[in-house]
Amino acid sequence: MHIRLDGKTALVTASTGGIGLAIAKGLAATGAQVVINGRSEASVAKAKAELLAAAPSASVVAVVADLSNAEGVQQLIDSLPHIDILVNNAGIYGVRDFFETDDACWDEYWQTNVMSGVRLSRALAPAMQARGWGRVVFIASESARNIPADMVHYGVSKTAQLALSRGLAKRLAGSGVTVNSVLPGPTLSDGLAQMLEEERVRTGKDIEALAADFVMAHRPTSLIQRAATVDEVANMVVYICSTLASATSGAALRVDGGVVDDIL
Repeated sequence: MHIRLDGKTALVTASTGGIGLAIAKGLAATGAQVVINGRSEASVAKAKAELLAAAPSASVVAVVADLSNAEGVQQLIDSLPHIDILVNNAGIYGVRDFFETDDACWDEYWQTNVMSGVRLSRALAPAMQARGWGRVVFIASESARNIPADMVHYGVSKTAQLALSRGLAKRLAGSGVTVNSVLPGPTLSDGLAQMLEEERVRTGKDIEALAADFVMAHRPTSLIQRAATVDEVANMVVYICSTLASATSGAALRVDGGVVDDIL
């Protein structure tokens, strides 16, 4: 299977590290021009340098913008070239008891995890529709279907992304623009590695083994019995953004290692 996206331009939001940066690298490797995004000049510059080190011939545009509010999203939109592929990766997460989660926290998660994708899709998808080709992808989570008791606010925001993705796919039916969600499960991203660093120092075990222990303790239904890598998640995203995935739209595609215990 040979994936090429030469001549296409892809925006990957929140792409200065973790899954987002892995997706940006994967798309750059296919020949796409890639727009990376983060909230600070330093993080964006570092990510751009890392991406170019991995793909020296890549065409990379870097835009600093905070997508947690409408003004930041508009700042990003105003800085963009035409976009063929939109990967809505921006999101936040954190453990908080439901009864201690106030309105401000709910609104923060809604604005970042849901409304950033709403605003960008609303602004960018019509031009894709007019050109007869485009890809919109929402990076959701297995928590959209397997709501964590200690992160109800996060799970709800991710479930909303699935509804948004399916509804937008229907709105763009027959246009040549596909809309899908990708649902990672436990993934050995920068955040998980940082969380496990103290344990690594204390025990001398490698990060991959500690991540596998974490998965089996907190997601024991995992079928791969380990954390996914960011590249494994990115591989699914790159495929669904490609011309090869032209018959897939309105789907929720799991890269969760089998954590969600059903056959659909």
